[in-house]
Amino acid sequence: MIWIATPWSDENIADPQEAWRKAVDETKALGAQICLPHGAETDVLLDRMNQRLTPRLAENLRYVREVGMIPGLSTHTPQTILCADNMEEDLVDTYLQPYNAAGFLCEVETDWVQHIITHAKNPVICIKPLAAGRLMPPTGLNFVWNTIRDCDMVCLGIMSKYEAEESIDLSLAILEKRQSEVPLQKTRSKKLLAKKEG
Repeated sequence: MIWIATPWSDENIADPQEAWRKAVDETKALGAQICLPHGAETDVLLDRMNQRLTPRLAENLRYVREVGMIPGLSTHTPQTILCADNMEEDLVDTYLQPYNAAGFLCEVETDWVQHIITHAKNPVICIKPLAAGRLMPPTGLNFVWNTIRDCDMVCLGIMSKYEAEESIDLSLAILEKRQSEVPLQKTRSKKLLAKKEG
């Protein structure tokens, strides 16, 4: 398993750099391989006027690489990707961005989010593909898998082994352009829609 962590600084430590280093050191000690500052930390440290990362955020990312983890940026604003891509120094290797057909937690319309993702310098990890339960897996996964690049990833939360198996099967079916083996949900109201067996 590859652990991707999104830490944030301890608010009880007065020095922001010291707080960040402590969070990164703890993340490294727990075995994370990829470290992306949480969106609550990332999105307030953007220089939106100049479309760049602030020096403090750049230093935070340098420290992640210094301790031996892959640095990235977790964000809820697609502008973060643009700001990172505008930097002369390669500070990040990936991004984590909400992306789903409902536009849930997307700061702008989904066509704009998709445009930013497909033009990013680095792979994007697309989170919230089911819009936190607002979309059924076939709908949400079809949308995301069919509108991102081959280098991008999809990350969704699961609560059971069954949900993992269902999501994996649906995803593979979508990527292989075949029908999924996941059975349809059956209820009394769908009884007439079901094909008779035998």
